[in-house]
Amino acid sequence: MPTSPARTTHPVKRSLTSRWTALALAAALTGGTGVALLQPAALAPTPAAAAAPDGATAPQRQAGPDATVVQEQLQKLVDAGYPSASAAVTGPDGNTVTLAAGTGNLTTGEPAPVDGQVRIASNTKMFVSTVVLQLVEEGAVALDEPVATYLPGLVTGEGIDGGTITIRQLLQHTSGLPEYADQVAADAFGAQHTFISPRDMLDIALEKPAVFAPDAQWEYSNTNYLVLGLVVERITERPLYEEIERRIVDPLQLVNTYLPVPGEQELRGVHPLGYHVDGAGELKDITTMDPSFAWAAGAMVSTPSELNTFMKALLDGTLLSEARLAEMQTTVPAGDELWPEATYGLGLQSYPLSGGGTAWGHGGDIPGTQTRNAVGPDGTAVTIAVAALPWAIVDPSDEAELMDRYRIVVDALDVMLRAG
Repeated sequence: MPTSPARTTHPVKRSLTSRWTALALAAALTGGTGVALLQPAALAPTPAAAAAPDGATAPQRQAGPDATVVQEQLQKLVDAGYPSASAAVTGPDGNTVTLAAGTGNLTTGEPAPVDGQVRIASNTKMFVSTVVLQLVEEGAVALDEPVATYLPGLVTGEGIDGGTITIRQLLQHTSGLPEYADQVAADAFGAQHTFISPRDMLDIALEKPAVFAPDAQWEYSNTNYLVLGLVVERITERPLYEEIERRIVDPLQLVNTYLPVPGEQELRGVHPLGYHVDGAGELKDITTMDPSFAWAAGAMVSTPSELNTFMKALLDGTLLSEARLAEMQTTVPAGDELWPEATYGLGLQSYPLSGGGTAWGHGGDIPGTQTRNAVGPDGTAVTIAVAALPWAIVDPSDEAELMDRYRIVVDALDVMLRAG
């Protein structure tokens, strides 16, 4: 997977917990403060014939990825305070190691399930971008066509004109559209069981002025993918979850990957509980939630192994033509403190590995789950999921500690990619 030339015309807006670092709904979706540190729990390695969610056959340990390295990295995450951590490492030959560490239910003490379902947050953007690029391939969408062509009169506001914002700019976060999520879900537990429609969320975003003129710079905004979800539904005349299922999930035979239907709050399969910090500074179960606030920007569910399957299929040309994949991998600078050399394409990000080469993936944060995932230069795919956001396990006012809890997950991803 060669690295496409990076476009260099866009300044990057950064902050300590920037929208690159958080990627999903991160800073916008946190509601609690305080510290809730946990004692490390025992490691739960994959049994020889572990049962996978929904009765599927769990990936077995075979020659390929180094299970010992994966086990060590997951234990470090639990030792750092995350309630549980799980990972899947899929080698270039397709052999997969799946492991879990820590406690999947802090009340019962039940070990974290191996390869359980998790909310994958902004990894949803890779799926939505893939659907949009398939529509481009079919001639139904043009990347450099204004969004007003497909949603006439809808995207408008102070400094905002859908006639000047293109589909490419939405996909790449260079549109200048303001964020909606910071207002919609500022209180994570307050929004936990609240349904909100995509159109209502867009109205909230468009009450704010544009952040910058289209194509003037890069800044991560979930509103871009909210609009793209509406574009998909307008063009296909079908709900977004059906298009993701028809175009991606079914062809890849993914049995644990889905965009929840409106009103769906429970995870469908075996899963660890996800935790968030409440106003009293205590960890509280937030697994069951209405993810409508995330929708096309970050509401999907998957497992580590199935997210690996999707990423490999995306990058090996199974889902997109060579031309469309090249568009997806044409990037602009989007670095921050964790990855200064990171870049962002069309719903896909890249960053250099410590041992050389470039990894491609995305990652995502939502209350209760942080995922970091990518495919390395040799085709090794890694997904790591931890059952809390960093500021749920350390004092969010301590920037050094907060960054450390981000960095430890990123470092684990780097190690696993090189060990695969």
